Amino acid sequence: MHDAMQQRNSAVSVVVAEENSLACELIASALRYQRIRIAVVGSAIGSHGALSLCAERQPDVVIVSAHLEDGPLQGFRVVRELRSHASHTRAVLLLESRARDLVTDAFRCGVHGVIFRDEPLHTLARCIQAVHKGQVWANSEHLGYLIDALGQTRPLHLHDARGVDLLSRREADVVRLVAEGLTNRAISAELGLSEHTVRNYLQKIFDKLGVSTRVELVLYCFHTGQRLLNSGAQPVEPRAGVA
Repeated sequence: MHDAMQQRNSAVSVVVAEENSLACELIASALRYQRIRIAVVGSAIGSHGALSLCAERQPDVVIVSAHLEDGPLQGFRVVRELRSHASHTRAVLLLESRARDLVTDAFRCGVHGVIFRDEPLHTLARCIQAVHKGQVWANSEHLGYLIDALGQTRPLHLHDARGVDLLSRREADVVRLVAEGLTNRAISAELGLSEHTVRNYLQKIFDKLGVSTRVELVLYCFHTGQRLLNSGAQPVEPRAGVA
């Protein structure tokens, strides 16, 4: 019994929120046979049940269908509520469609990954593991969607809860260029800095914003995009051909 409890404790705890009980059971059953240790600790078929279950079980990851029993796109509401309550549970949204608006809205709500119904279960298992480790599950196409959407919110200005600037003017310039998809070399050429200096700026930015990769930095800016204000820094014009 003790060994079984240890194995359970070492597994990634997951809550599944689907449109019906059969769909919940199908995902839970399939995950039991994956190589990655995953323990499904509960399932729900509506937004209220999903939120209550996450509050009670505090899972590492919640897999939420975009469509739940109480209506289409209610899965987005679950993710927003978890984020607003600063839950430590990381959310993965299960989507039917790869439509650009759905993907960008998912990340805007605060998901840490998106998965699609036509993808195999072992991909879902890998997504769960990556998200549990603090990574973002997004391919280059999804990231391109977010960069395009970020282009509509320049210039960037990040404040803390007291309204104090988080970044210096130069750091904000670096963030804008990262959000446009520029490499360190391209950023150094644009700002007249060495690549070493750009790397130093990025490390300071990561430390200030609590992120660890360029992808997470783009997602941080995207998530907070509705609260970005003009810093007075010179806006950076978009470049043709930037992915």
